[in-house]
Amino acid sequence: MKLSELKIGDLVAKIPIIQGGMGVGISLSGLSSAVANEGGVGVIATAVCGMNDSKIYSDYRESNIRVLRTEIRKARKMTNGILGVNIMVALTNFADMVKLSLDEGIDIIFCGAGLPLGLPGYLRNGHNTKLVPIVSSARAAGIICKKWLSKYDYLPDALVVEGPKAGGHLGFKVEQINDPGFALEKIVPEVIDAVKPFEEENKKDIPIIAAGGVYTGADIFKFLKMGVQGVQMATRFVGTDECDADIKFKQAYIDAKAEDLVLINSPVGLPGRAINNKFIEDVNQGKRKPFKCPHHCIKTCDYKESPYCIAFALINAKKGNLKHGFAFAGSNAYRVDKIISVKELVESLLEEYERAYK
Repeated sequence: MKLSELKIGDLVAKIPIIQGGMGVGISLSGLSSAVANEGGVGVIATAVCGMNDSKIYSDYRESNIRVLRTEIRKARKMTNGILGVNIMVALTNFADMVKLSLDEGIDIIFCGAGLPLGLPGYLRNGHNTKLVPIVSSARAAGIICKKWLSKYDYLPDALVVEGPKAGGHLGFKVEQINDPGFALEKIVPEVIDAVKPFEEENKKDIPIIAAGGVYTGADIFKFLKMGVQGVQMATRFVGTDECDADIKFKQAYIDAKAEDLVLINSPVGLPGRAINNKFIEDVNQGKRKPFKCPHHCIKTCDYKESPYCIAFALINAKKGNLKHGFAFAGSNAYRVDKIISVKELVESLLEEYERAYK
């Protein structure tokens, strides 16, 4: 059976696969446009996207605005498909990134790392961008729906439900991450139930997207059967030619074993999942990685007390300098064993889905 389309308002993706936004710089115009060309939703990560700009240290704000505009326009030239941006609520330049994305006519804004309670307030006449929060609980979904409805008479155009197997910063306490009570399979039906009354009362569909640990076509089949309309996948797209990271970053995934995937305490105050390496081991042993904070990119980062700069660590990793950084990764990263094209990856996912359906 063919994979169903994913409808978010008047947008129709040929396949119900959203490529998760991966910062810093892992998913930019290259990866996002390739995924959009295959009928999925390609996503540009906005966090510190101006890392290579010559003025990033002297004018952090303008560098990120300039580079995000460039990346969106580059992606648009490479695809006629659906493009989104991932904007963390915790970014100090959150408003800049939202306004620029809306002005550039991006198709979808995905917002996680905090509750985007004021997001619809940025919409102006003429904007047709879809607003999609990323949540980790039914409670968060309910709070957003209630707040948006009362203040803006607006409901989310879709919701991404991200479970604890995701890579990078996680919206869970450390003790919840391996607790079956917080597994994606448990959270998804709870979110569906929490959102249903809002859909019925307001006669609006709010598609639910499952994310965090979705790796194979069989996983896609499982979650669609549970009642979601689509899935978000990030980790598996790292092992593609078009992924915007350095080859050494991709190689870290290929070399990783299951036991190399560890939880870290990030300076931003959230647990994160990454591939263990000497940098992480040094930090765990209490070694400081001295730095000056040039831009205070995350609101919640205690940069004065932090043993290292999360932005520098992730920028270094993106560039392949893993001696001075580390790769964020989902719980299935050890299963990436080769680098293929996005086209080949999507074809293999469709085949896996077909087999699971039969």
